[in-house]
Amino acid sequence: MTHFLQPEWFWLLVLLPIVMLWRGRRGPVAAIEYSDVSLAREVARASRNRIGRLLWVLPILACALMIAGLARPQRAHSRTEVTANGIDIVLGLDVSGSMQALDFKIDHERVSRIEVVKSVVSKFIDERPDDRIGLIAFAGAPYLVSPMTLDHDWLQQNLERVSTGAVDDGTAIGSAIAACVNRLRLTPAKSKVVILLTDGVNNTGKISPLAAAEAAKAMGVKIYTVGVGVRGNAPIPIRDAAGNTRLITVKVDVDEKTLQAVADETGGKFYRATDTDSLQKIYEQINRFEKTAQTVQKFERTEELYPWALIPSLAILGLGLTLQQTWARRLP
Repeated sequence: MTHFLQPEWFWLLVLLPIVMLWRGRRGPVAAIEYSDVSLAREVARASRNRIGRLLWVLPILACALMIAGLARPQRAHSRTEVTANGIDIVLGLDVSGSMQALDFKIDHERVSRIEVVKSVVSKFIDERPDDRIGLIAFAGAPYLVSPMTLDHDWLQQNLERVSTGAVDDGTAIGSAIAACVNRLRLTPAKSKVVILLTDGVNNTGKISPLAAAEAAKAMGVKIYTVGVGVRGNAPIPIRDAAGNTRLITVKVDVDEKTLQAVADETGGKFYRATDTDSLQKIYEQINRFEKTAQTVQKFERTEELYPWALIPSLAILGLGLTLQQTWARRLP
């Protein structure tokens, strides 16, 4: 980047038009008048005298360049080094049968909860390039989808394969929290986060959500909980004995009280998402809360450019003096 250290010198450029106007003023009244100036006109047409007509421009140009040099043009060469101390994050996704409910919309079309969640989580992963992220899915029991990794392309591929029906149905929230925390137990990261999303009530598993939250707190793990789904009834597709798919309406229930308690116990926060927009905003807010720590070192070297203006100005002045004594020499 080029800049001028002392730009106030440019105010002197205002004087140059004044000098040019003064140079073009009418001269004094002639002391001797001639009746015929044809001889002088022929001399004035000589090529050597044409140079003399423009000779006065050279000092003006030299002054302009000299002013530019006095303004101290500089070019800055900078280099920035960033050391990122990423956050370790484990995403817990509910893949129970109720996640097939069609109570969310994308572009005004009904979409299952699991598809919307995968879309939002995928964007969240893209916005955390410096963090190690792992993924655990759960229904009646938790299972590992991806260990914590910086290879987010591979993580995205595993996320795409997540679907309902992979394990026995149910909602083991406590076991899922314990599995997520266990993945963070031995990591050296200073900041450890679990983002757990579910649409139901803990109804299976060997550990309660609150007991798992106490263990997370002891290990310095913060838990954000997200309850997803509409309140009341939601349409869920089922396949009958004939192999046909039809929609049934079932009552859905999210244990907001327990999810709130889990978040409060670990210093996190509970969110409730009832549509696609609110779910997207929740993950955006979590993304803002959990910023990656960065150490920035900036190195800068300044290159002086004034010789590029002063040297040509001196050369132009020298050229003008040379022409005055040779080709453009004035006779008395």
